[in-house]
Amino acid sequence: MDWLLFSKGILIAMFSYLEVLVKQFIPKKKKSLGGEIVLITGAAHGLGKGIASAFSKHQCQLVLWDINKQGVEETAEECRKLGAFVHSYVVDCGKREDIYRTADKMKKDIGDITILVNNAGVITIGGLLSIKDEDIQNMFEVNVLAHHWTVKAFLPAMIAKNYGHIVTIASVSGWVGAPFMVTYSASKSGCISFHQTLKEELHLLGKDGIKTTCLCPYWIDTGFTKDIITKVLPLLDTEYTVNKLMEGILTNQEMIVLPAEANVMAKLSSLLPGRVPRFATKIERTVIDRYKNQCQSCK
Repeated sequence: MDWLLFSKGILIAMFSYLEVLVKQFIPKKKKSLGGEIVLITGAAHGLGKGIASAFSKHQCQLVLWDINKQGVEETAEECRKLGAFVHSYVVDCGKREDIYRTADKMKKDIGDITILVNNAGVITIGGLLSIKDEDIQNMFEVNVLAHHWTVKAFLPAMIAKNYGHIVTIASVSGWVGAPFMVTYSASKSGCISFHQTLKEELHLLGKDGIKTTCLCPYWIDTGFTKDIITKVLPLLDTEYTVNKLMEGILTNQEMIVLPAEANVMAKLSSLLPGRVPRFATKIERTVIDRYKNQCQSCK
């Protein structure tokens, strides 16, 4: 082992922790979003709809994608009432060809986007052996692979200008896996890794003008969480989550884990003995009670 290099790594780690601590007490400068062209996937409802509404207040030009035609058009109309200039497209983010085709059309209609918010996501809850193969495939196609296709479509223009912002919507379950959500947790873990490695790749390419932000929220009360039963941490309010995300984007924050208690567990999960995260999961029991009996026949 190269002890000199190892010691240098330890010093860098110590300095980084000190830097993070000091920055907690320094007010963060917020950037302007006026004039940005923002693409938000999964904008018809829930978190995506809230994000679109928030960007509408910053004099941005919005581009909204969703598979739900009525929903995305309703979101677009609400954003227009807030003063935003909005384009909406019906896109199936589970289909690569649909993403590339719409991206090409957008570039002709609007130009190059400067902020990409990869928010579209799907979830199927249940034991791994009880979930249909097509549902597993769909979760990875929408939750993970779509991020690759959108970034491949829009990153070249950002690189050419060394300017842009890529936002990845992941989940706390990507840090601490949730039982009976094996595929969903794995897909969100993939999102986190995608964000982290893309960030480092851009840095090594000298493209520090392109910012990246990853949001990892606990379960959000969006109406799509009826199967989620929480006993310790309450469901997150959509407006609160959106506000925290916007603050992170405005200050170029790289990782946002909500709430603070989940952030602590996420950061410590890889350091704690296996029984501790397992105990925490049993206490929370988000979906265990409902699906455990259903999976007995799968043993």
